[in-house]
Parts: sequence; C-alpha cells; structure tokens
Amino acid sequence: MRSAFLALERRTTALAMALACAMLTVASCLGMYQILARFVFLQPAEWSEVLIRFTLIWMVFLGAPMAFRQGAMVCVDLAHRLAGPLGKRILDLLAAISALVILGVMLWFGSRYSWVGRFQTIAGLETVPMTWAYLSIPVGAVFSCLAVIACFLDPRRFELDTQQ
Repeated sequence: MRSAFLALERRTTALAMALACAMLTVASCLGMYQILARFVFLQPAEWSEVLIRFTLIWMVFLGAPMAFRQGAMVCVDLAHRLAGPLGKRILDLLAAISALVILGVMLWFGSRYSWVGRFQTIAGLETVPMTWAYLSIPVGAVFSCLAVIACFLDPRRFELDTQQ
C-alpha cells in the first residue's frame, strides 16, 4: 500500500509540476505579448496583466507540492541534525502534521472562496468567473497534502544533506 501511494504521489506531483511549468510559460508569453502590445503596437491589452497574475498564482500553488516532496518544509535544521533517528522521526511527524493542518485550512477556505466567487467575475476578464482564480488554492492544497504524506513516508532531505 505504501509503494502504491508513493507511486500515485509521484505521478500527481509530476503532473502538478508540469502544469506549474506550463503556467510559467504562459505567463512569460503573455508578458512578452503585453510588452509588444503596449510599446510596439501602442495598443495596450488590459486583460494580459490580469491573466499573468492568475497564471503566476496557479504556478505557485502547483509548484508547492514539489517543494514539500523534496523536504523543504519548515523545520528546525539544527534540531534535526542533532537529533537521533527517533528524534528526527518525531520532528518529521510534527512538521508533517503542522503542514497538513495549514493545508487543510487552505483547502477548506479555498473551497469556500471558490464556491462564493462563482458569481463574481475577474476584473479585466469580465467573462471569466473568479472561481477559476480561487480554485488554485484547494487544488494546490490537495496536491501538497499528498506530497507531505509522501515526504513523511519516504523522506528526502536534499537541502539538509547538501548544506554545509
């Protein structure tokens, strides 16, 4: 069951990371379009800045699971280095529980904001409901929860191992 969960998490985190990279690409292309439209064609596009902002928000929430999976959660580095194997597992458990609590709050309120914002439209993109912007919070939280659990089951501490 553990290996099946880790395989599922590996796929979901890879998907989230691919989507985050796609969002960065879209934001970069829109930024270039915005520069060309404003300074070359002298026809500024009001919608491009708003769309860049929301693609960057999606990028952050979809990129967070990879950070969680790599063990980049908040922890006390010195305590982790000085602790024995049992102490390290206790610190890992406390960090995972803390992260899951915060992600649970994000999931709850992000879902509520997404539901409430379904009748509100995005300024500059009048036909797009605000739900699409708010939806990045619960979607990112779900992907991140899987990554936090996987990090606890199969710890990866690249930043701690390579730090001097």
